[in-house]
Amino acid sequence: MNAKTGEVLFSRNGDEAAQTGSVMKTLTTATALAVLGGDHRIPTTVTKESGGAIALVGHGDATLSAGGATVYPGAPTLAQLAQQVKAKLGTTPVTTIVTDDTYWNDADAWDPTWPVSERTIGYQPNVTALMVDGDRANPGAQTSPRSTDPVGRAGDLFRTALANAGVAGAGNAQIVQRATTSTDTIATVSSQPVSTLIGQMIPNSDNTLAEMLARISSKESGSDGSAASLTAVYQAALKSYGVDPAGIVIKDGSGESAANAVSPNFVAHLMVQVAAGAKGLGTLANALPVSGQSGTLASRFTGANAVARGKVHAKTGWIDSANTLGGYIDAADGTRLTFAFYAIGSSRAAALPALDAVTAATYSCGSRLTGS
Repeated sequence: MNAKTGEVLFSRNGDEAAQTGSVMKTLTTATALAVLGGDHRIPTTVTKESGGAIALVGHGDATLSAGGATVYPGAPTLAQLAQQVKAKLGTTPVTTIVTDDTYWNDADAWDPTWPVSERTIGYQPNVTALMVDGDRANPGAQTSPRSTDPVGRAGDLFRTALANAGVAGAGNAQIVQRATTSTDTIATVSSQPVSTLIGQMIPNSDNTLAEMLARISSKESGSDGSAASLTAVYQAALKSYGVDPAGIVIKDGSGESAANAVSPNFVAHLMVQVAAGAKGLGTLANALPVSGQSGTLASRFTGANAVARGKVHAKTGWIDSANTLGGYIDAADGTRLTFAFYAIGSSRAAALPALDAVTAATYSCGSRLTGS
């Protein structure tokens, strides 16, 4: 599409809704910016119950850190929470630590269309509202195996943080997973702003942050935070950018599900607004990988396709059944074009150079691009 005139220059099955891979994260970002805003911060709280019990309450901040290495620089830490608890309780002992992830129901924490290897290899955790360091076994590694119980793991790590802070009795406290019975908040930390989280998510294609932003957007828009709610939540949010999301199907925030269905035409239309920085979407435009230079496009556009290095701003997508690319191009003739190309059913080895080649050719054609 010509980003200035809205003219569709070339389309091949462009209206066919199909699996997106991680190009979905551009829709997730746009939804989060519309619903939450770039300044929104995600809290994690501790409440005081009776009988020596305190509760660690998650609201979807997967960046909450144990305090060592982290892929989310600047993240809040359990030690910060523990110090606040110590200041509030003084010498009062803690006998029970409640872990509360009921901000949304964790019954759909794992989508049945996701391969289990996504968790065991380390691309995706169970999507619970309480976890620490994205539930990574190695918090400093983007791809690191995740556990089967992120909430329980968070409780163990918080108990250690409390003990290290000198909270009486914490080292021997029992851990129980349930909803807290108290609204007496004694400690709070918050994530970095959503705009910063987007800047951490998009270049590295972080599935964890994408799923969190999707579920939090659902909750903050008045829905229930379920995966089933996402299609309606995304449609309502995306309409605010002047695009028509009718017919899109959203199964997850990351794009890992092959059951997602969004047409290339829709992505290209959304990218007109992204490239223009409309309604806060400049945050997404600035985070998009750049061909041959940054993020998941740093090693792409080589050989004959190097002509387009530095000129393509786009989100990559990769699942077993599809490889995708969507964004905008500052073409050789000065025209700004938006695009989405899906390679479905091809091997990654075949798809990536093909996607780069057609994108580079689009760059070279500019406004002369034609479907004839």
